[in-house]
Amino acid sequence: MITPIAEPPTVVREMKHDDLSMVSDIERRSYEFPWSHGVFRDCLLAGYQNIVLLRGDSVAGYGVLSVAAGEAHILNICVDPEFRSRGYGIKLLDEMLFRARAASVRQVFLEVRPSNERAIAMYRKKGFHQVANRPAYYQAHDGREDAAVLSKKLVIED
Repeated sequence: MITPIAEPPTVVREMKHDDLSMVSDIERRSYEFPWSHGVFRDCLLAGYQNIVLLRGDSVAGYGVLSVAAGEAHILNICVDPEFRSRGYGIKLLDEMLFRARAASVRQVFLEVRPSNERAIAMYRKKGFHQVANRPAYYQAHDGREDAAVLSKKLVIED
């Protein structure tokens, strides 16, 4: 009888400066036009809600959330290509929504490439809907790609 290998435990915690090299590596392997190490460093310095999902001792994903003026903006959410389709993206998204609610945010926004169908499906599953389109928002090999602007209203429990 073959015994399945158990998945290492996962935990979400604050991103630390020591995580930046792993986060940057995942970003480079995930996107054709990745954020730089410096952008992630600046997000830490700016005080954004920066989180990592650890799989055992290794970073398997991360998220960056900006909160201001009663709104939140998911700036980046990514799972290492090696660990996709395991529910880690939903886990990161749930944590960012939890943090937005804790900050009394009433609405969350994000931009996503219309070509990123897997991400759009995840966001729709969590109650996001498209509210706008940003023309020529993303860099692309053949010029620019639009961004779909998605939003979710949060229920704040009193």
